[in-house]
Amino acid sequence: MTKTISIAPMLDWSDRHYRYFMRQITKYSMLYSEMIVADAILHGNLVRLLDFNNLEHPIVVQLGGSDPKKLATAAIKCQEYGYNEININIGCPSERVQSGSFGACLMQDANLVAQCIKAMQDVVSIPITIKHRTGLDYDYDYNYLQNFVNIIAQTGCTTYVVHARNAILKGLSPKENREIPPLRYDFVYQLKQNFPNLNIIINGGIKTHDEIKEHLKYVDGVMLGREAYYNPYLFSHVDNYYYHATTPQISRKQIALQMVDYMQIMQNNNIKLQQITRHMIGLYHGCKHAKLWRSSLTTDMIKHNSIDFYLSVVEQMDE
Repeated sequence: MTKTISIAPMLDWSDRHYRYFMRQITKYSMLYSEMIVADAILHGNLVRLLDFNNLEHPIVVQLGGSDPKKLATAAIKCQEYGYNEININIGCPSERVQSGSFGACLMQDANLVAQCIKAMQDVVSIPITIKHRTGLDYDYDYNYLQNFVNIIAQTGCTTYVVHARNAILKGLSPKENREIPPLRYDFVYQLKQNFPNLNIIINGGIKTHDEIKEHLKYVDGVMLGREAYYNPYLFSHVDNYYYHATTPQISRKQIALQMVDYMQIMQNNNIKLQQITRHMIGLYHGCKHAKLWRSSLTTDMIKHNSIDFYLSVVEQMDE
């Protein structure tokens, strides 16, 4: 199976502006939308929720929900919008999501998850995939994970993005759930051994290319989340390292300048530039003037809302 690198769906972060920015850095990594609740698609503003730039392909929309009929209807709309794939969120541990009976708590009901996936498969032709945890609460039981995947696999679902931590449903915030439960990469590796025909993608705590390359010895793909946001230039190597591209590595300044036309179009559509630049503050992570870049693209950009100001900042930056 193809070794894939993907950027995780991140609530409030993985919007269309962030995805367009990341597409300037990597042409082949799989991009994900934020999680969108099925009910929102059925009753909300579809342009605001689903619209994206064609340059963002390949792109996955992540849905949240537990009602097979609603998810099926939402899936049809997502396919009509041109997404390459639909991913169902069975990994979010927040209590707000649990109150809607979806996210990680659905790992307690694999049969319902399978029904949701099958309902979507029956009405669309694009792949339906799943993102889930290794287990729930403090019960670190590989058999539980294996049984969960075995039930889902009966639907014909072939791609599993596994956040290699349990989800603690009570007592931890979403942030703490990304940090406190121990990483169990061994569970994800074992899953690939037990289900060699499935596409297993590992997620959780991965920050370097050395780590990515080590994981790819055991699984089919690697997903990065926070590191992709805080240190996006890490992805400037991805196309050459993992997709055999031969294009020269792009510089940070080139990336910054390539955003200008997009910023102009968005500004013409009454989008504040800070809504775009807030996603770009990690571009000069580790560089000499990183602090200047961060402050200029956040606080100062709110005040100026000017492309000329942005360009003046770019000219001050060193790699």
